[in-house]
Amino acid sequence: MMADMVSLAKRYSAPVALLILAIFWQLLILPSSFPHSHYDAIGVKRFSSIEEVSEAYGRLLSEWNSGKVVPKIDDFIKARYAFELLTNPVWKRNYDTFDIEEQLHVVNNAKKYGDSFSSVDLPLLESSSFDPTDDTSTILTAENFKSMLGQSGAWLIQIHSFGSINSAQFSGSWKRIAHLLDGVAETDVVELGEVELAKYLAEKSKTTGKPFFRRGLPSLIAFPHGCRSSECLIRYQGDLSVDAVVDWMTTIVLGLPRILYYSKESLVQDFIMKAGSHKAKVIGFSKTGERAAPFLRQAAKDYWAYASFGFVLWREELSSIWWNMFEVESAPALVFLKDPGVKPVVYHGALNSSSFLSIIEQNKHQVLPQLRSVTSKELGCDARGYSRAGNHTTTWYCVILAGRLSPELNQMRETMRRVQDILSDEIATDISDKDDFPVPQLAVQALQDKRLTFAWLDGEAQKKYCFFYLYSEYGYETCGPRRYDDPVDVPQLFIVRYSQNSSKVAVKVERPAKTIWDTLREEEEDHLASQLVARYNGSSVIPSILEWISQIIKDGDSKNLPFFRMKTPELIPEDANPLWSKGAEGIVSTSKSIKLKLQSIGTDIYDRMRDPRVGPILLLVASLYFGTIWLHASESIQQGKKDISGDSTKDHTRARVNSERPASITDIEPKDAHQMVTTDSDSN
Repeated sequence: MMADMVSLAKRYSAPVALLILAIFWQLLILPSSFPHSHYDAIGVKRFSSIEEVSEAYGRLLSEWNSGKVVPKIDDFIKARYAFELLTNPVWKRNYDTFDIEEQLHVVNNAKKYGDSFSSVDLPLLESSSFDPTDDTSTILTAENFKSMLGQSGAWLIQIHSFGSINSAQFSGSWKRIAHLLDGVAETDVVELGEVELAKYLAEKSKTTGKPFFRRGLPSLIAFPHGCRSSECLIRYQGDLSVDAVVDWMTTIVLGLPRILYYSKESLVQDFIMKAGSHKAKVIGFSKTGERAAPFLRQAAKDYWAYASFGFVLWREELSSIWWNMFEVESAPALVFLKDPGVKPVVYHGALNSSSFLSIIEQNKHQVLPQLRSVTSKELGCDARGYSRAGNHTTTWYCVILAGRLSPELNQMRETMRRVQDILSDEIATDISDKDDFPVPQLAVQALQDKRLTFAWLDGEAQKKYCFFYLYSEYGYETCGPRRYDDPVDVPQLFIVRYSQNSSKVAVKVERPAKTIWDTLREEEEDHLASQLVARYNGSSVIPSILEWISQIIKDGDSKNLPFFRMKTPELIPEDANPLWSKGAEGIVSTSKSIKLKLQSIGTDIYDRMRDPRVGPILLLVASLYFGTIWLHASESIQQGKKDISGDSTKDHTRARVNSERPASITDIEPKDAHQMVTTDSDSN
């Protein structure tokens, strides 16, 4: 008997659990998801006008004042709350359209008054007004929203209401956020009075389709670059502090890198040494330790190929260390580290976006620029481009120092920096007087006209490019990886003369490629300038180098040299593109990262719990489950009965058939029968 009960309980455990869950859902979860309307508190139908609400509340007051009805303190608080909420046009609009009510705690805390009506201070609700805009934000309307959507970069929109206390408290933070994002993203606000636009930006209930704002007001919504519909917008779900909002906007929406802080112990090892010799190092000193401003992070993304960015928290007890290392006197300050052995460039004081961009543009290159894939055309050292003076210049020169990273290369880079400084306009006269050797004016003029450029090349990283210009039996001393059998590093200097054939460039006609040979010919034509290379074989003293450069320029400008056009090997990028360099499109697929997708799944489950159809569905499933189990059990019982009745019928039939069969010799033994005795002999 006990075994049958246990088996029965196991059989019906699943439908019973579904039935209990359905009842729990209907009685507890669903009512909490759909609270009573405040219109019910004063006895009017939903969406009644302000006049109807006032009349109904007046009737309640008359009944209470007459003494016919003595209200409970809870009923009075609910009625008064509903009256103040629904007679304020802004609050009523927000409540009717978006279910927004920010002071519901007044009703929930009604018990604190006890039974004393005299302790209730009227009015119950606090009102506020504010101006959420400043010079960087505007009030959006449906018309200008349509014209602006997708036309600019990233866009942060605040949805607020003039009657919202939370929006009023956030207004100061919003102005700060808009100021920090100025120049990086657009910032605007939408007032709930723009009902159609607010509905478009709101979330929609999956059960009723009603618009709502999950976190109330203010609500922050971002449109990534290129987003043109509500399908790709991102909703902010975090804390409304300035730091949290700005970090979310710059990291998630804009895809900007974070600039890390380093200590005095980790600055050299983890930042300066790991940043690479091909980049300038930008070190910011901060007194507060706050995150880097968005314009700094935008610059770190835009100039990642030229510079690496880091921050240091300024402490007075370490001021002597920073002075000895970088000559930094105080914070805030910005330090640029360029070539090895070159004095750091230091800027003291706070910087805004425009001044910072001007400074970094001036200091993004090393003093002696490095010839790289991202700098070759900018420096005028690329046959596919033009000189630094522009495309009208037909002849220009690029002096290149090639070699593997080594002390020998650093020493020669210092020499070439000295040569470059001597030829500069500002110090040419002073240097020539001091060093007592003539400065070739032809080279000075070429540098002034931007027809002469100096650069250095990493011969190990750019092996193919290096061998292309310095291929010889001694090229392995300069180009390619260092060999164990010959660990000699010999930097070599050469100059490339670029010359355009203006007649051929002018008659160049675009035509579709037909064959592989046409394609190769077009690739060669992409090299607009011919190249002639001269290698320097003299001593590393400055006068000899200056004289050599001047002679090359003189010959290249005056002599009718052959026009050789050749395809130069591509320069290999030193760094792979970081993830954040692809922008928000690379990080956020349809504007939703993995984290956002997980949050979306959790939110969807929460919304489904508020669906009034869930309880009846669970009850229906439980009933069907019960019916299915009962049906299977009934069929098993009927089948058992049929089996039993079938066996008894077979026994009776078998007996009747046996009785009707005729007798045979195998059934009854005859009276005169006897057993024959057998023997082993065949004769017997």
